[in-house]
Amino acid sequence: MSEADWRDAVIERVRQLIRAADPAVVETVKWKKPSNPAGVPVWERGGILCTGETYKDKVKLTFAQGAALPDPAGLFNASLDAGTRRAIDLREGDALDEQAFATLIRAAVAQNLASGAA
Repeated sequence: MSEADWRDAVIERVRQLIRAADPAVVETVKWKKPSNPAGVPVWERGGILCTGETYKDKVKLTFAQGAALPDPAGLFNASLDAGTRRAIDLREGDALDEQAFATLIRAAVAQNLASGAA
């Protein structure tokens, strides 16, 4: 598999998990630019839940309000010093705790809807 292939597969799996966690979540694409003509997938409900950026060595799932979310499974492993956001960096071969991820998505939806972030 090429680097793009594993990253694309991770984004596709994340997409499936988000849809399963909350079918009302909407996926859009933002921030298209010459260095990233495909843009960045953005999942939203009541505001941005998370983004899925691909880099050479990882897929970064950044939760817009991650600092406000409970993360008992310890999925957040990046941007831990950021004031508001938190991220999950997935490298080739990393396993994502899918149940914990779905719980995190549902918590992000609840946070957005409660705060009126839309």
